[in-house]
Amino acid sequence: METNPDSDEAAARSKDHLKAAADDFKSAAGAKAEEIRKAAEKKADELRAAAEDRAREFRGAAETAWSDARSKAKFWQSEGEAYVRENPTRAILMALGAGFVLGLLLRK
Repeated sequence: METNPDSDEAAARSKDHLKAAADDFKSAAGAKAEEIRKAAEKKADELRAAAEDRAREFRGAAETAWSDARSKAKFWQSEGEAYVRENPTRAILMALGAGFVLGLLLRK
């Protein structure tokens, strides 16, 4: 069986054309993958920066709340100490009463 040289040549050209198209596709796919990777990296950096900003905000709010709570605790401590100095008998009786009530509640 004899082959037609024109058809062999056409097949070779077709094969070369397909190989070139595949190489072009591979190159374009690689470029697109790199573009997507860079976009994802940029978005990750943006999200990281936003998360760091929020963490700083929360940290600042927590520090403010902690400072306020400490100030209030110190205020109430000094108020309590002043009350006990001014009313020692009443303070002792209140402490005994509170202890008695807690003892009754915790016993059950």
